[in-house]
Amino acid sequence: MSNLIIVESENDKDFIEVFLKKLNIDNIEIGNPICKINEFDCLGGYTNLEKRLIDIKLDRYNKIGIILDADEEGIEKRIEFINNALKSICSDITLLNINKFENSSEIELEIACYITNINGKGELETVMKKIKSKDSTYADCLGSWRECLEKQGITIKQKEFDKLWVSHYLKYDTCLGKDKKQKSRKCANELINNTTNKDTIENNLQSNKDTISKDIWDFEHKDLEDLKQFLLLFN
Repeated sequence: MSNLIIVESENDKDFIEVFLKKLNIDNIEIGNPICKINEFDCLGGYTNLEKRLIDIKLDRYNKIGIILDADEEGIEKRIEFINNALKSICSDITLLNINKFENSSEIELEIACYITNINGKGELETVMKKIKSKDSTYADCLGSWRECLEKQGITIKQKEFDKLWVSHYLKYDTCLGKDKKQKSRKCANELINNTTNKDTIENNLQSNKDTISKDIWDFEHKDLEDLKQFLLLFN
């Protein structure tokens, strides 16, 4: 029997798989994400998570972990959200905190959760902004662009801005595959010639397992410590 972690998106799955490899943990299966590609907000009450839990063959696992983004809801609200969904598979378990297994005698299973956050809010891309390890000039300049839009009465949600920041960091600051000596010219031209929208932001992040594995992220960063401890619970 093995262990299972449920995540929201393909990007979460890629990130956790890379982190597990760096921690030398190989006894965890990352299941199919509960959110479809290109959907920014897809939890929809607790319906999608509930369906995912119902579809799992519970007798295959010793432990199940659930990782959700805090978003603007915060950690406590997300734990409450998970507890509501857990009612679909058992009635004798309530999660009180992150990084702590609770036992269900009803389904003979241990369940724990982790809520991805920075200072209680945010999502994976919020974390990725914090743990970047290379110069991020192109991505950081998006802050001025955002301020300009706000002066025109146009608001960019933090969730969307963080995704856009990570996308630019990947495509233009780290500019993987480009000749380092010509990085500035080539990346700048690519930036000028590209139009970015919600779909391309998400698609740029999609299938980025290789880029997550590169040394453009600091997997020893203090803001990954809680997630690290959560993953080590399964080891």
